[in-house]
Amino acid sequence: MATHSGTSKETGRQASHYALGSTDAEHERLIRQAGWLAAHTERLFREAGIGPGQRVLDLGSGVGDVSLILARLVGPSGEVVGIERDAKSAARAAARMAEAGFHHVSFTQTDAADIKTDRPFDAAVGRYILMFLPDPVSVVRSLSHMVRPGDIVAFQEPDWTDFLEQAARLPLWSRGASLLVETLVRSGTNTGMGLGLSRVFQEAGLPAPSTRTDTLIGAESWMPDCLLSMRPRIAELGLSFQSLGNLETLFERLEAEVSAFKTTTPLPAIVSAWSRKLPT
Repeated sequence: MATHSGTSKETGRQASHYALGSTDAEHERLIRQAGWLAAHTERLFREAGIGPGQRVLDLGSGVGDVSLILARLVGPSGEVVGIERDAKSAARAAARMAEAGFHHVSFTQTDAADIKTDRPFDAAVGRYILMFLPDPVSVVRSLSHMVRPGDIVAFQEPDWTDFLEQAARLPLWSRGASLLVETLVRSGTNTGMGLGLSRVFQEAGLPAPSTRTDTLIGAESWMPDCLLSMRPRIAELGLSFQSLGNLETLFERLEAEVSAFKTTTPLPAIVSAWSRKLPT
């Protein structure tokens, strides 16, 4: 998830404020998050047809976790171009690619509305990015113009509605979930983007996408991680952590509540969608 704030040139609408920031701690959180999303993202890309030799655009590339998956799939004969608005995130991503020895991956610092390319892509993809954009339909439409007829557009977004329903039966989780989602919504995030992916694709002129919703497990610390990254934004909005008690012990108390209720950690489901551009 990349940083997006300001005003969209295409729409004039106020863009969302990326509520999680771009600190070193947030970069580490994104890397931890990527660990439990990676298998689902790789499966989407494989099912969509991304493979060796292709040139792929990664929108909102953040610190490079999706680009890492793509780099392995397209191999050294392919190319991955990450698009990232935040300079600090793009620099971290470039350093990680160099460390991994992936010389066929590059990053461009630019806004989603200002992408320029001198030759087409075989695929345009993104993960957890459209929900932060003021006009995702226009962005997806623009990306579809950058891929050849018959080529791929693929995105993944979370389902926050599902998460809130899961959390509702757990008092502490429910209070944390309400604060997290309220912060996102008041920062301009579209928390309904996961369930709206099919509509976005079709309004952007693409065929109705193939879609799948996966339940996520095994990321017990994810909500405290997010809340800590959001701490400055929560303060800016005049919201409070008071109902959650001591943040230093929040993870342990959330874990204890899950155990006491004999249930699993609430997590947003991940919605995947992919389509191929129609021949002109």
